[in-house]
Amino acid sequence: MSTETFDCRDIYAATLLDLATNDRDVVVVVNDSLGSSKLGDYAKHLPDQVINVGIAEQNMVGISAGLANGGKTPFVSAAGCFLTARSMEQVKADVAYNNYHVVLCAQSPGVAYGPLGATHHSIEDAAWMRILPTMTVIVPADPVETEQALRWAYGHDGPVYLRISRMKVPAVHPQGYAFRPGAATVLREGADVTIMANGVVLHRALAAADLLADRGISARVVSMASVKPLDVDAVVTAARETKGIVTVEEGLAAGGLGGAVAEVVTRTHPTRVTALGLPDTFSPTGSPAFILDHFGLDPDGIARSAAELAAG
Repeated sequence: MSTETFDCRDIYAATLLDLATNDRDVVVVVNDSLGSSKLGDYAKHLPDQVINVGIAEQNMVGISAGLANGGKTPFVSAAGCFLTARSMEQVKADVAYNNYHVVLCAQSPGVAYGPLGATHHSIEDAAWMRILPTMTVIVPADPVETEQALRWAYGHDGPVYLRISRMKVPAVHPQGYAFRPGAATVLREGADVTIMANGVVLHRALAAADLLADRGISARVVSMASVKPLDVDAVVTAARETKGIVTVEEGLAAGGLGGAVAEVVTRTHPTRVTALGLPDTFSPTGSPAFILDHFGLDPDGIARSAAELAAG
C-alpha cells in the first residue's frame, strides 16, 4: 500500500473527459455541482455535453432518464446525500424501473462533508440503492478502481450507482488489477478471520490487519467494491475457511455491505458476522477522520472487532 494519497475526483474527472471526448453521446447532468465534482475542465472542453439543472435534484434524475431513453449516456454528478435522498422516487421509477443506462455518480459520499453535519452525510445510500431491482452498486477504494469502475459503468447496459470519494486515499490495489462487478479481490491472505471492506475504509482495514499480525492473528482482507452484485463465492469461502467475517464501510452498519454479507452467510454457511459502520444514530459534526474514528472505524477499532471473532 502506497503512502501517497489521492483525491479520486481527479481521476473521475479525467476519465469522464476521455470518455465524453470519444463519445459525443456522453453527457454530464449536474445540480450546480461542477466545482464539487471537479468537472470544470470537462465543461470548458465540452460545454455542449453538460446540462446544469440548478439545485433541482428530482429534475436532474428525471431529465437523465429521458436522455437515456433518447440514446444518450448520462452521468449524473451530484453530492451523494442529495442525489439519493431528494430524488429516490425518480431513481426508482424513472431510472431503475425502466432499466435505463444512467450512471449515478455520488460525489463526496459517506461522511466526507463531515463539518456540514448530518444533512450532508450520505450514510444510507448503499442500503437504499442495493435494494432497487436492476441497480448495480459500486464503492471504489482508490484511483485505479475508480477509473476502472467508471469505464465499466460506461459500457454497462443498465443503471449504476457509483460512489466517488472526496477523502484522499492511498492506492491499495496491485499492478494489473481489473475491476469486475460481482468479483471481490483478496488483498491479503489470512486464515483466522476475514475483514471485508470498500471505499475509504479499505486502507484502514489493511492497517488493522498489520496490527493483528503483530498479535499473531492472521487476517484475510477482501476488497468488496461491488456491493451489488455481491461476490457470493468470496463470502462463502471466507465463512468456511475463517472464524468469522468483519465488514467495514463508510455508511450505516445496517443494510449496506454488512447487510449484504450477513444475508449470504445466513442462507449458505452460517458464521459470526460483525458489521462495522455508523450505528443507528445521526453522526456528530466534525472532520471525516474524527467521525470515522469516533465510531471505531480506525485501524485499532477494526482490529479489536476482528480479534474478538478470531478468539472464537
